[in-house]
Amino acid sequence: MSGGMSGGMSAGGGSFSGGSFRMSSGGGGGGGMRKFSSRSAVVSSRAPISSASFGMRSSMSGGGAFMSSGGGGGGFGYGSAGGGGGFSSMLMAGGGGGGSGAFGGAMIPQITNVQVNQSLLAPLNLEIDPNIQTVRNSEKEQIKTLNNRFASFIDKVRFLEQQNKMLETKWSLLQDQTTTRSNIDGMFEAYIANLRRQLDGLGNEKVKLEGELRNMQGLVEDFKNKYEDEINKRAGVENEFVLLKKDVDGAYMNKVELEARVDALQDEINFLRAVYDAELRELQGQIKDTSVIVEMDNSRGLDMDSIVAEVKAQYAEIANRSRLEAETWYQEKYKQIESTAGQAGEDLRATKNEIAELNRMISRLQNEIESVKGQRVNLEAQIAEAEERGEMAVKDAKARIRDLEEALQRAKQDMARQVREYQELMNVKLALDIEIATYKKLLEGEESRIASGGGSATIHVQQSSSSMGMY
Repeated sequence: MSGGMSGGMSAGGGSFSGGSFRMSSGGGGGGGMRKFSSRSAVVSSRAPISSASFGMRSSMSGGGAFMSSGGGGGGFGYGSAGGGGGFSSMLMAGGGGGGSGAFGGAMIPQITNVQVNQSLLAPLNLEIDPNIQTVRNSEKEQIKTLNNRFASFIDKVRFLEQQNKMLETKWSLLQDQTTTRSNIDGMFEAYIANLRRQLDGLGNEKVKLEGELRNMQGLVEDFKNKYEDEINKRAGVENEFVLLKKDVDGAYMNKVELEARVDALQDEINFLRAVYDAELRELQGQIKDTSVIVEMDNSRGLDMDSIVAEVKAQYAEIANRSRLEAETWYQEKYKQIESTAGQAGEDLRATKNEIAELNRMISRLQNEIESVKGQRVNLEAQIAEAEERGEMAVKDAKARIRDLEEALQRAKQDMARQVREYQELMNVKLALDIEIATYKKLLEGEESRIASGGGSATIHVQQSSSSMGMY
């Protein structure tokens, strides 16, 4: 390795100088050498990387970096060496003259033979690029980024290997474990058989209970129907009881009224009997006090006892006849009152029936009135809706009529304007026809004058132009 200006590292043929990086792949000293641009990273690969190892070296001189990977055996390896101010951005160890660090399974062997390519000692024709510092900085940042990514990749590989080893250990432990068969299966089978027997018993009991439930439901339906029938009968009996109670109340009132009438008639009969007795006594008194002067034939004998007996018999007959007539009248009156009471009872029952019928009719009419009111409300709502629709239709029709009237007015105005324009055009046409006829006559006169050989004449024509106004 040379001093601070140039440094070299070989991993079976890879080398670089201070101003450029070269990479070779193969097993010779500098064969197949390839030149790279200034300050670019070079990776040299000699042998294929095995599945169980990685190797890396880096050397830096004047801001460059060199990484090479070679075949290592038995794990991961990493080393660095530098001249002067060499550095590494990964887990490196560096020093003034040289340093090395290693980790992983196998150590990287020390460099023993250094082969110098004589062509590299020739003076370099360097053309200084003004942007070389920027390029160097960007290359440094790229190298740092790549080194960080490589370090994270290595850490990830280590973590995955640890996980793999842990899983292999668990797998081996699980493979070493011997499974012992216990008697739990028999216990579970017995328990399952017991549960199945219980399930069968419960199923049979369920079927039995379902049959009983259907029977009970039938009985419940029968009792429910009987209960409803009894309720209906009870309601009918209550209605009949109410009607009979009303009839009894009416009959009792009629009885009270008839008893009052009978008492009044009895009092009237007693009064009339007393009056007739008084009249009879008065008549008898008058008869006793009346002096009857009878002219008698003296030749005849008077039998006063027979006369008195005859008169008495006559008055007794009159009294009996009057009594019989009064009794007959009272009996007829009583029969008439009884017939009137029976008729009144029948009329009362008929009136009650009519009242019940009227009540039913009133209920039916009230229901009909309610339904009619509902229909009325619905019809009023429909009428209001129809009126609103009609108003909207009328408004739309009026708006359309206004639009049509406006369009008609505009059409009339357009037609009037076109008529005026037509009249103006006709006036212009008439003026032009007159002017054309005038010119024609003048030309014919001029032609005839020229043909006759007359002298020349000057014709002054005044042309009248008319303008057409647009309205």
